[in-house]
Amino acid sequence: MFNIILFGPPGSGKGTQSARLVEKYGLIHLSTGDLLRSEISRQTKLGLEAKTIMDRGELVPDVVVVGMIASALEANPGANGFLFDGFPRTVAQSEALDTLLQEKGTSIGVVLALEVSEQELVKRLLNRGLTSGRSDDNSEEVVRARIAEYHKKTSVVAGYYQQFNKVVNIQGEGTVEEIFFLLCSEIDNRLSY
Repeated sequence: MFNIILFGPPGSGKGTQSARLVEKYGLIHLSTGDLLRSEISRQTKLGLEAKTIMDRGELVPDVVVVGMIASALEANPGANGFLFDGFPRTVAQSEALDTLLQEKGTSIGVVLALEVSEQELVKRLLNRGLTSGRSDDNSEEVVRARIAEYHKKTSVVAGYYQQFNKVVNIQGEGTVEEIFFLLCSEIDNRLSY
């Protein structure tokens, strides 16, 4: 089993690249954003609570997210591996994920960190907000709050995995194909040994 974390700020292209990587490598895609949006669209109690938090540009509490991930791992016991998109976002989530994977006899193979300038991120998110209907992409103020929240809290996750020599920074600006090639090169290097 080969597990990947695709890491980067909101608007860095994680969703676009995840779909391609999942198809190429036969992985199960676990996107906390998709899981949460599903709850929101079904207007569950969790979804309504999460929407309020997300609309402020804040992160959903660890206990909720970790529970969703644990359920997804349990639901896919024969998977070739998982691609984690938007998770983990904190050191506590990283430690919880490592524990969950260790219980299954596996671990994170690589953390691929997409690097994109803040100016490009704001542009991408506001453009996405015009067509996606996502309330957290409609306001430049909320978009910038999400990016600031990412840098304040989430970037420490890279530091956590750097201690295990698992982080590779990938230039996230360029064509979708160029970025995909860079991601695949790093994965293929690790799968070959």
